[in-house]
Amino acid sequence: MSEPPTRAAEPRLIVGITGATGAVYGVRLLQHLRRLGGARSHLVVSPAGWMSIRAETDMERRDVEALADEVHPIGDVAASIASGSFPTLGMVVAPCSMKTLAAVAHGLSDNLLSRAADVCLKERRRLVLLARETPLNLAHLRNMTLVTEMGGMIMPPLPALYLRPRSLEEMVDHTLGRVFEQFGLAHDLAPAWTGWPEPGGARP
Repeated sequence: MSEPPTRAAEPRLIVGITGATGAVYGVRLLQHLRRLGGARSHLVVSPAGWMSIRAETDMERRDVEALADEVHPIGDVAASIASGSFPTLGMVVAPCSMKTLAAVAHGLSDNLLSRAADVCLKERRRLVLLARETPLNLAHLRNMTLVTEMGGMIMPPLPALYLRPRSLEEMVDHTLGRVFEQFGLAHDLAPAWTGWPEPGGARP
């Protein structure tokens, strides 16, 4: 997919979507990257990820792909994002299934998504995994530890209820605002916490 010349010099951010529930996180991330700018999105979605998108949203595959600046097939391990010589800000997997977490934790690189994540780790680039599962078993916890020890960030998409979100979108966007901050990208998705309001005062 070609990109307008005004965005050609922007840094790149890889967005992965897997089959864990929570496809809205990846879709809204793409929407906000398109709206706010700051980074060109490189999208890779697992087969189960497309199933979750179909089950959890009203969007067709072509609609989701149209949100990304570049789309890479999951089996194309020769794609640009499979090489450390292709500079990026890093990668977000939103949501991240336990299968993908395990593949990253053990360096399997068995498809383009896990390979791109492995590249981020080996190049010391930011890797943020919105791990989505509950309850967690010991394998999940140990895999999270392994990824963390390698420099990745495990960021379960938990709602910030102290902001008193009024909708699902507000809950999702607060998490995505924190994701933007991990890559130094400006956003307008959630207010910064400034302390408890005075009694009767406005919420943050």
